[in-house]
Amino acid sequence: MGARGSEWMIRVKPRSRQPGVRVRPDGTIEVAGSAPPVDGQANAETIGMLAKHLGVSASRLRLVSGATSRFKRIRLLGS
Repeated sequence: MGARGSEWMIRVKPRSRQPGVRVRPDGTIEVAGSAPPVDGQANAETIGMLAKHLGVSASRLRLVSGATSRFKRIRLLGS
């Protein structure tokens, strides 16, 4: 992994009844959380869920783009 780390495009489903991280058949990573898309709550939950799924600290993940969109680009910072 380089200095930039890895990046993924993910789709977020806020207020989901079945929270979790899954890969859709088209290869898209989907993060379904229970938080509403208000005041960054869904973004914070998304970072936390993805960090737990990847086994890394949430502080190593950065939201690169898509703060107000369901489609987001997330970067894993290098060690």
